[in-house]
Amino acid sequence: MESRLHILIAQIKDLEQELVQEIQKKEEEYHYKILGKKVTFEEWIKHEQKALVMKIIPYIREAAFLNILTAPIIWAVLPAALFLDLMITLYQTICFPVYGIPEVQRSDYIVLDRHSLPYLNIIEKVNCEYCAYFNGLVAYAQEIAGRTEQYWCPIKHARKITTLHSRYIKFLEYGNGPAYRENIEMIRRDYSDLQ
Repeated sequence: MESRLHILIAQIKDLEQELVQEIQKKEEEYHYKILGKKVTFEEWIKHEQKALVMKIIPYIREAAFLNILTAPIIWAVLPAALFLDLMITLYQTICFPVYGIPEVQRSDYIVLDRHSLPYLNIIEKVNCEYCAYFNGLVAYAQEIAGRTEQYWCPIKHARKITTLHSRYIKFLEYGNGPAYRENIEMIRRDYSDLQ
């Protein structure tokens, strides 16, 4: 019999799939097509949306002073993000085959497509791609860390945590030592849901 937790996780996955389908309906509503990794708008809508682009000088002039002042701080994080990206990619490339863990597909998490939006000026496009990169990187890192945790220490926490990664459902209950000893090797290799 499935535990309540497994049932809830299954419902969440179903809702996530439904959400993806609803988002994909927007493709038709906003007149764009996704061809591989490229997003293209119908010519007439591209023309209409280009009229919405805010010129650079007025854009900067209308920006809040504190936003301009804090922008260098936001961008100062980029070198650390690039280093993290490099290191976690190297880590999983080297270690995951040793552990028998399926690699995380970086392109499933880091999606850079906002530069295709015709209504954004160059500053907005660069800023949007930065946010997409950084949030995608965090999700990518979380998935790599989750798979690592499943291998090395698949035990649920006793205290409430804010965010659950995708592998958490596989983890053993906190405090259940006999189940840990009995099931650790099976859980370390249970990635059947990723196929």
